[in-house]
Amino acid sequence: MTLHLKLCLALSATLLASAAEAASTPATLAPLLGTIDERLAIADQVALSKWDSHKPVEDRQREREVIAAAVTQAPTYKLTAEAVEAFFAAQIEANKLVQYARLSDWHLQGKAPDFPRPDLVGQIRPQLDQLQKRLLQQLADFTPYRTDPQCPQWLAQATHDGRKEPLRQLALVRATAELCVFKG
Repeated sequence: MTLHLKLCLALSATLLASAAEAASTPATLAPLLGTIDERLAIADQVALSKWDSHKPVEDRQREREVIAAAVTQAPTYKLTAEAVEAFFAAQIEANKLVQYARLSDWHLQGKAPDFPRPDLVGQIRPQLDQLQKRLLQQLADFTPYRTDPQCPQWLAQATHDGRKEPLRQLALVRATAELCVFKG
Protein backbone atom coordinates (compact mmCIF):
# COMPACT_ATOMS: atom_id res chain seq x y z
CA MET A 1 0.00 0.00 0.00
CA THR A 2 1.39 3.39 -0.94
CA LEU A 3 1.96 6.14 1.56
CA HIS A 4 -0.60 8.29 -0.25
CA LEU A 5 -3.25 5.60 0.02
CA LYS A 6 -2.48 5.05 3.72
CA LEU A 7 -2.83 8.78 4.39
CA CYS A 8 -6.14 8.88 2.48
CA LEU A 9 -7.45 5.91 4.47
CA ALA A 10 -6.35 7.47 7.75
CA LEU A 11 -7.98 10.76 6.85
CA SER A 12 -11.17 8.99 5.78
CA ALA A 13 -11.30 7.06 9.06
CA THR A 14 -10.84 10.28 11.02
CA LEU A 15 -13.58 12.03 9.07
CA LEU A 16 -15.95 9.09 9.52
CA ALA A 17 -15.25 9.01 13.25
CA SER A 18 -15.91 12.76 13.48
CA ALA A 19 -19.11 12.42 11.49
CA ALA A 20 -20.28 9.52 13.67
CA GLU A 21 -19.50 11.53 16.79
CA ALA A 22 -21.36 14.56 15.44
CA ALA A 23 -24.26 12.32 14.47
CA SER A 24 -24.44 11.06 18.05
CA THR A 25 -25.06 14.59 19.35
CA PRO A 26 -28.65 14.65 20.59
CA ALA A 27 -31.08 16.35 18.25
CA THR A 28 -32.46 18.23 21.26
CA LEU A 29 -29.25 20.23 21.75
CA ALA A 30 -29.46 22.46 18.66
CA PRO A 31 -32.92 23.90 19.42
CA LEU A 32 -31.93 24.54 23.03
CA LEU A 33 -28.76 26.37 21.99
CA GLY A 34 -30.72 28.33 19.39
CA THR A 35 -33.16 29.57 22.01
CA ILE A 36 -30.34 30.39 24.42
CA ASP A 37 -28.69 32.39 21.62
CA GLU A 38 -32.01 34.11 20.92
CA ARG A 39 -32.21 35.13 24.56
CA LEU A 40 -28.64 36.43 24.44
CA ALA A 41 -29.50 38.57 21.40
CA ILE A 42 -32.04 40.40 23.55
CA ALA A 43 -29.21 41.43 25.90
CA ASP A 44 -28.28 44.17 23.43
CA GLN A 45 -31.78 45.65 23.72
CA VAL A 46 -31.67 45.40 27.50
CA ALA A 47 -28.29 47.15 27.50
CA LEU A 48 -29.72 49.98 25.39
CA SER A 49 -32.57 50.35 27.86
CA LYS A 50 -30.10 50.44 30.75
CA TRP A 51 -27.97 52.99 28.88
CA ASP A 52 -30.95 55.29 28.36
CA SER A 53 -32.34 54.90 31.88
CA HIS A 54 -28.94 54.94 33.60
CA LYS A 55 -30.04 51.90 35.58
CA PRO A 56 -27.46 49.35 36.67
CA VAL A 57 -27.15 46.03 34.89
CA GLU A 58 -27.45 44.21 38.21
CA ASP A 59 -31.10 43.92 39.23
CA ARG A 60 -31.17 41.27 41.95
CA GLN A 61 -34.89 41.62 42.60
CA ARG A 62 -35.75 41.01 38.93
CA GLU A 63 -33.29 38.12 38.77
CA ARG A 64 -34.93 36.49 41.80
CA GLU A 65 -38.36 36.95 40.18
CA VAL A 66 -37.26 35.37 36.89
CA ILE A 67 -35.68 32.40 38.62
CA ALA A 68 -38.62 31.95 41.00
CA ALA A 69 -41.09 32.00 38.08
CA ALA A 70 -39.04 29.38 36.25
CA VAL A 71 -38.71 27.20 39.37
CA THR A 72 -42.48 27.39 39.88
CA GLN A 73 -42.96 25.99 36.38
CA ALA A 74 -40.32 23.25 36.79
CA PRO A 75 -42.75 20.45 37.82
CA THR A 76 -44.84 21.06 34.68
CA TYR A 77 -41.77 20.10 32.63
CA LYS A 78 -40.70 17.31 35.01
CA LEU A 79 -37.57 19.26 35.94
CA THR A 80 -36.07 19.67 39.38
CA ALA A 81 -36.14 23.07 41.02
CA GLU A 82 -32.35 22.87 41.45
CA ALA A 83 -31.74 22.21 37.75
CA VAL A 84 -34.01 25.05 36.69
CA GLU A 85 -32.52 27.46 39.20
CA ALA A 86 -28.96 26.72 38.07
CA PHE A 87 -29.88 26.87 34.40
CA PHE A 88 -31.68 30.22 34.61
CA ALA A 89 -29.02 31.71 36.87
CA ALA A 90 -26.54 30.87 34.10
CA GLN A 91 -28.81 32.51 31.50
CA ILE A 92 -28.99 35.67 33.57
CA GLU A 93 -25.22 35.76 34.14
CA ALA A 94 -24.57 35.30 30.42
CA ASN A 95 -27.04 38.06 29.60
CA LYS A 96 -25.36 40.41 32.08
CA LEU A 97 -21.97 39.58 30.56
CA VAL A 98 -23.21 40.89 27.21
CA GLN A 99 -24.80 43.96 28.81
CA TYR A 100 -21.65 44.90 30.72
CA ALA A 101 -19.50 44.53 27.60
CA ARG A 102 -21.87 46.58 25.44
CA LEU A 103 -22.14 49.35 28.02
CA SER A 104 -18.36 49.46 28.39
CA ASP A 105 -17.95 49.74 24.61
CA TRP A 106 -20.51 52.54 24.44
CA HIS A 107 -18.88 54.43 27.30
CA LEU A 108 -15.57 54.15 25.47
CA GLN A 109 -17.19 55.50 22.29
CA GLY A 110 -19.12 58.15 24.21
CA LYS A 111 -22.46 57.02 22.78
CA ALA A 112 -24.71 54.04 22.22
CA PRO A 113 -25.78 52.94 18.75
CA ASP A 114 -28.67 54.77 17.18
CA PHE A 115 -31.04 51.79 17.19
CA PRO A 116 -34.75 51.76 18.03
CA ARG A 117 -35.28 51.40 21.76
CA PRO A 118 -37.95 48.85 22.67
CA ASP A 119 -39.61 49.32 26.04
CA LEU A 120 -37.98 47.13 28.69
CA VAL A 121 -41.16 46.34 30.63
CA GLY A 122 -43.71 46.39 27.79
CA GLN A 123 -41.74 44.72 24.99
CA ILE A 124 -38.48 43.11 26.10
CA ARG A 125 -39.65 41.32 29.25
CA PRO A 126 -42.63 39.68 27.51
CA GLN A 127 -40.18 38.35 24.90
CA LEU A 128 -38.01 36.96 27.66
CA ASP A 129 -41.05 35.38 29.32
CA GLN A 130 -41.97 33.61 26.07
CA LEU A 131 -38.41 32.40 25.66
CA GLN A 132 -38.49 31.10 29.23
CA LYS A 133 -41.29 28.68 28.36
CA ARG A 134 -39.41 27.41 25.32
CA LEU A 135 -36.21 27.09 27.33
CA LEU A 136 -37.97 25.04 29.99
CA GLN A 137 -39.39 22.65 27.40
CA GLN A 138 -36.07 22.38 25.57
CA LEU A 139 -34.19 21.86 28.82
CA ALA A 140 -36.63 19.07 29.66
CA ASP A 141 -36.07 17.54 26.22
CA PHE A 142 -32.29 17.66 26.70
CA THR A 143 -32.32 16.46 30.33
CA PRO A 144 -31.79 12.74 29.53
CA TYR A 145 -28.46 13.68 27.93
CA ARG A 146 -27.17 15.98 30.67
CA THR A 147 -25.36 13.15 32.49
CA ASP A 148 -23.91 11.59 29.34
CA PRO A 149 -20.09 11.58 29.47
CA GLN A 150 -20.10 13.10 25.96
CA CYS A 151 -22.16 16.12 27.07
CA PRO A 152 -19.19 18.48 27.62
CA GLN A 153 -17.78 17.58 24.22
CA TRP A 154 -21.13 18.15 22.50
CA LEU A 155 -21.35 21.58 24.12
CA ALA A 156 -17.77 22.48 23.28
CA GLN A 157 -18.30 21.56 19.64
CA ALA A 158 -21.61 23.39 19.45
CA THR A 159 -20.53 26.57 21.21
CA HIS A 160 -17.14 27.11 19.56
CA ASP A 161 -18.17 28.64 16.29
CA GLY A 162 -15.50 30.79 14.68
CA ARG A 163 -18.17 32.75 12.78
CA LYS A 164 -19.81 33.99 15.97
CA GLU A 165 -18.81 37.28 17.57
CA PRO A 166 -16.35 36.47 20.42
CA LEU A 167 -18.53 38.13 23.06
CA ARG A 168 -21.62 36.17 21.99
CA GLN A 169 -19.59 32.96 21.89
CA LEU A 170 -18.29 33.58 25.41
CA ALA A 171 -21.80 34.40 26.63
CA LEU A 172 -23.11 31.18 25.04
CA VAL A 173 -20.39 29.20 26.81
CA ARG A 174 -21.41 30.84 30.10
CA ALA A 175 -25.11 30.23 29.45
CA THR A 176 -24.49 26.52 28.89
CA ALA A 177 -22.11 26.04 31.81
CA GLU A 178 -24.82 24.34 33.89
CA LEU A 179 -26.09 21.95 31.21
CA CYS A 180 -23.83 18.97 31.75
CA VAL A 181 -23.99 17.33 35.14
CA PHE A 182 -22.17 14.33 36.44
CA LYS A 183 -23.43 11.75 38.84
CA GLY A 184 -20.76 10.95 41.33
